[in-house]
Amino acid sequence: MPERDETEGATMPGARDNGPDVIVDFIFDDGLLFVAVQNIGDKPAYKVSVQFDRKFHGVGGAKDITEMPLFRNIEFLAPWKDIVTFVDASAAYFGRDEPTRILARISYQDAQGKRYRATITHDLEIYRDIGYVRREGE
Repeated sequence: MPERDETEGATMPGARDNGPDVIVDFIFDDGLLFVAVQNIGDKPAYKVSVQFDRKFHGVGGAKDITEMPLFRNIEFLAPWKDIVTFVDASAAYFGRDEPTRILARISYQDAQGKRYRATITHDLEIYRDIGYVRREGE
C-alpha cells in the first residue's frame, strides 16, 4: 500500500475524492522487468514527476532508467492510463547487482491545482527466483 504524505498541503488521492491516484509499479513478465507510471484514479493527473531514492540501470546496464524524461514530467496522465517502459531481462538486471529495494516518490496535481504526493517502496528481490519459460527465438 502506498504511503501518502499529507504535508505541505498535499491530500490523499483516490477513494476520498475520486481524484487522480498515480502509482509507480514494477512489472515482471516472462523474465522481463518493466516499470510503469499509472493513474489508477478517476480523474486526470497533471505535472506528474517521480524521484527514485537510488539509480538503477537497464537495457544491458547501458541506460540509467531514473534519468528518463518519463519520470521528470508528465504534463497530463489520463484516468486509468499507464506508461510502461522496459527495464531489462531479469537475469541481466540481477546479474549486475542492481538495487532491489527501490523507493519511488511521486508528486502530481489535479485539474484544480491540488497537490498530491505518494511514496511507494518496491522490493524487486521477490522476482529473482521466479521461473519462466523462454520462448523460441529469445
